[in-house]
Amino acid sequence: MYLFGASGHAKVVISNLESQGELIHGLFDDDPSVGACLGYPVFRWGGVKRDSNYVLVSIGDNRLRELVVSRIAKEVIFGKAIHRNAMVSNYAEIAEGTAVMAGAVIQPDAIIGAHAIINTGASVDHDCRIGDFVHIGPQTGLCGDVQVGKGTLIGAGSTLLPGVTVGENCVIGAGSTVLRDVQDGEKVWGIVK
Repeated sequence: MYLFGASGHAKVVISNLESQGELIHGLFDDDPSVGACLGYPVFRWGGVKRDSNYVLVSIGDNRLRELVVSRIAKEVIFGKAIHRNAMVSNYAEIAEGTAVMAGAVIQPDAIIGAHAIINTGASVDHDCRIGDFVHIGPQTGLCGDVQVGKGTLIGAGSTLLPGVTVGENCVIGAGSTVLRDVQDGEKVWGIVK
């Protein structure tokens, strides 16, 4: 597997892959000043022949991750990075390109979209639907039947109550408690009611 993106988020994805014994061939990054990440070589895209077509885009920013995915999608097969200490129900679905970090819990009948991030210690309960390019922050709790639209960021330590729907491209501030639906593009924080 190769990663695309060699910054902080990539370090956590590397940890995920190493926990599963996955062979990492190296990383790609557009910044020419980056030569290595946790001891793995960093190349420019197109500058090296890949031994594997499996790539995971390891960029934390949702919009930038989507741009890179669209740029390389025709050339690769996207992998997944699920830490061995994540608890993922056999009845959950996780799409390509998604990273699930250590301590995360994904319960039965949850569906996680493509190129999403379920960060450290996050909990996604039963029947949740998480869109593509979503980032669920560390220590966040999504109660049952929560819907999260494409491109949304749920900040660290937030709680979304059962049945809440959050639209596309929203930002839920860190530490928020979301009691009501959130419309497309809304930025909210605190107790959202």
